[in-house]
This record gives sequence, C-alpha cells and structure tokens, in this order.
Amino acid sequence: MGSRAIARAPGRINLIGEHVDYQGGLVMPAAINRYVTAIAQPNGRSEVRLSSTESHGELVVPLGHEKPFTGDDSWANYAFGVVAKYRDAGYPTTGFDVQYESDLPLGAGLSSSAALETATALVIEGVNGLDLPQVERALLCQSAEHDWAGVPCGIMDQLAVNGGIAGHALNIDCRTLEITQAPIPRHLAAVIVDSKVKHALADGEYAKRRADCEEAAGFFGVEFLRDVTMETLDAAQKELGGRIHRRARHVISEIDRVSQFAAALEAGDTVRAGVLMAASHRSLRDDYEVTCQELDSLVELACDLGAIGARMMGGGFGGSTVNIVHSESASVFSEEIVARYREQHGGEVEAIVVSLVDGACLSKPE
Repeated sequence: MGSRAIARAPGRINLIGEHVDYQGGLVMPAAINRYVTAIAQPNGRSEVRLSSTESHGELVVPLGHEKPFTGDDSWANYAFGVVAKYRDAGYPTTGFDVQYESDLPLGAGLSSSAALETATALVIEGVNGLDLPQVERALLCQSAEHDWAGVPCGIMDQLAVNGGIAGHALNIDCRTLEITQAPIPRHLAAVIVDSKVKHALADGEYAKRRADCEEAAGFFGVEFLRDVTMETLDAAQKELGGRIHRRARHVISEIDRVSQFAAALEAGDTVRAGVLMAASHRSLRDDYEVTCQELDSLVELACDLGAIGARMMGGGFGGSTVNIVHSESASVFSEEIVARYREQHGGEVEAIVVSLVDGACLSKPE
C-alpha cells in the first residue's frame, strides 16, 4: 500500500484573455496564494472516501463508480471525476481516504474547481507512486470537469494551477499548450474583489457561449475562431446574425488584446496595459454579455480609485474583478473599494491582495 500524501493547489487569476481558451486562444493567468489542500491516506479498500470542511459527512465511492453525482454531492464530480479519469487512462488507482481544506473562495472566478481537481490528481499520484507531466495532469483534470461536472471548460485553469511560477504570469497558447513566463514588475500588485454574487457555470450560460463560438467557427469552416480575422468576421455579419457576430467579435478581439498586453508589460507601458484591460471588460459586457451590474460597478469604482487596470474575471455572471494597482497603494485601494461599494450600493464585497506563487505541489510526509 502506498504512503500518505498531502497536495496543495493554488487558485488563479487571469490578467487578460477571457472566454478564449476554448477557442484555441491566448491567455495570461497566474497562480495565487489561496489554496485547496488535499490530505490523503491509502485505505486498503476498493473505494475512495471523500470529505471536505465545506460539506457534511463523508462520501464513500467504489473505485469502479461511473455515474456523475447530483445535488449536495455534486462537488464530488470535481474530485472523484479525476480518480475516474486516472482509472480509465490505465493508471493504478488504489483506494484512499481524502480530506479537503480550502481558503479559496468558491464561485469567485478563482478556479476553485481546477484547484480541487489538481489537488486530487496529485494525491492520486502520491499514493500510487506516479509523477505525470504537468500538461498530461491538466488534461486529465479538464476531462473530468467536462465529463463529470458537465462544464465544457477550456484548459487555462488547469494549466495555470499546475504550472504557476512565483512572481510571474503565464502566457499560454491554448492551441499548442506552449507556455512562456511573463515576469510581473514588483511595483505592481494584483487585487481581487469578490462581488459575492455566486455564479454556477454548469447552469448553462457558459455552455451557451461556447456553443455560439462553435457555431461561428463552423460557419467559417475552421476549428477555432482564432483563425478568423476581424475583417472576415465583419464581412459575414449579416449571415451570422447579431448575437453570433458579437460573440465571435469578443473572442477575436480578446486574443489580439492578450498579445498587445504582453508586449505592453514587457515594455513597461502600464498605461497601455490598463487600457487593454478596460477594453476587455467592455467586450465581455457588450459583446459576450457575461458581466452583471455588480461587476460593472466594481470596475467603474476601481478606475475612479486610480487602478492601473480593472476588469471582470472568470466565467462571469458574478464572481470577481481583477485589479492592477501600484504595490504601495494596494492596501488602501482594497479598503477604499470595499467602503465605497458599501456606501454607493449597500452591498458587501471582499478585496484580497494576492501574491503570484508557484503551482500545485505534492509532499509525502514521513
């Protein structure tokens, strides 16, 4: 029987490149210092026993289980779904007990699901003596989210959670899976503002946006909208119809913004980087239609308070904004945006100054 294993998987932010990973696009995420931790112990049985500080009781699942979970147990799709993917890929999967702990807010657009999947993957590897390459591990986790949780996510979250580098964002090409490191200047800080509006991507809006993009790509006879130019898109606006044209316009323009953003950061042009983040938010609001009043208000407030850049982040319909500020003003910015939002809208939000950290890791204690 294998040994006890502890895995810690971070959440992630995404500086720019939203809703483009499933269209083979470019994204620029970074792992952050909020984590899902999994503590696993082999149990010598043909079952996995799952428990979480976020749920009541223990869920006992036979290793051969094939059916997604529903209701209060649906969180287990992100955990046991990964076990099933390792099993189906032919890797050894002995039974184990696992306890999850987290300081990563759920539904805030910080990839709590990918962190849970990745922590599970690492303890599977730990108790079974495996060591998969990061990309293969990420693809197994993505497949679990597709087939067990029913969310047709792209690959960005899993790659960012697995491959984060302290002090850096990752410039990820979601078609080739090529990753380059993008150092973030020390005088800049990232602040996440959680709107406390909770999204549920599996409820269908995410899938609808993805289907719209696939319809547009199919119209042009390509696999991904990345291969369509804006000129070609605009020439077909009448045939596509307004909604599909807007969805595709967001994807094509956002991929271009990521390239420009990376170049602006490299050149030290923070003003240009902020302009691109603002354009990203407008596109997500007007063309992709995945923001909400709370997110729009938070971005407007951030700009009023002097943020270098601000935009919604994640799947949308709630969740968080990502804000780039000067490091020395991060604490004051965080306090002021919470107070100003309460004053203007009567609601409570949470601001978190985050550090950019290394990706998921596994330890095997004595």
